[in-house]
Amino acid sequence: MQAYYYLLLDILSFSVPFLFSFERKRMYFIQYWKAFFSAILLVGLFFIAWDIYFTYMNVWGFNDEYLIGLRIFRMPLEEYLFFLLIPYASVFIHYSLEYFYPKIILNQKITNAITYVLFAVGLGVAVFNLNKIYTLCSFGLFALLMLGQIIFKWKDANRFYLSFIIIYIPFYFVNNALTGNYSENPVVFYDDTENLGIRVGTMPLEDSFYCFTLLYGIVLVFEYLKNKWNYPPSKAEYAK
Repeated sequence: MQAYYYLLLDILSFSVPFLFSFERKRMYFIQYWKAFFSAILLVGLFFIAWDIYFTYMNVWGFNDEYLIGLRIFRMPLEEYLFFLLIPYASVFIHYSLEYFYPKIILNQKITNAITYVLFAVGLGVAVFNLNKIYTLCSFGLFALLMLGQIIFKWKDANRFYLSFIIIYIPFYFVNNALTGNYSENPVVFYDDTENLGIRVGTMPLEDSFYCFTLLYGIVLVFEYLKNKWNYPPSKAEYAK
């Protein structure tokens, strides 16, 4: 049973949000499946390539005792599923909050202020840690995303900054389950010379910024595809 630890964590994290996606009387989120899965795949492919590279560089690795044993480019099948199933569950939380609480939204002035602070943090940490590849890449990519937010002022940030606070709660528990907080040994282990050495529970701080970039990137691509493919407006869009 231990060999299914990571696989079950992926499936259980995904299963409840996925089942609720079919509820017709309210969100019926599955109607957006084409745009949503396209967004997950488009953004996820970049992060999978990054993940494979870091695996080859031994920036992180995977403990075989918690895996079913199938690896592709040194990376376990469970890690590939992570980039499909966990983003679905996480971004579903964002759109659930948008649906049920459409009026809870940051005004543009506050959103802009938060963006500038986040950009400064991301850029500052990246610049002062050029010798730590995971820190440089996670904070650097985060800073680039925030720079894009400053330039393009995507409206999705007004909600996503709030949603991420809620998303972070299950993300914390899932990632801590992978990094050894609830198991004898970690499923995913890190070379701490390539990160700041700061842990949130048992996961590196970098994981939090990696997660934000992945999920917000998916939201942005999803919104673009949803508009391009003329999906009906959401309840929140009607409320504007």
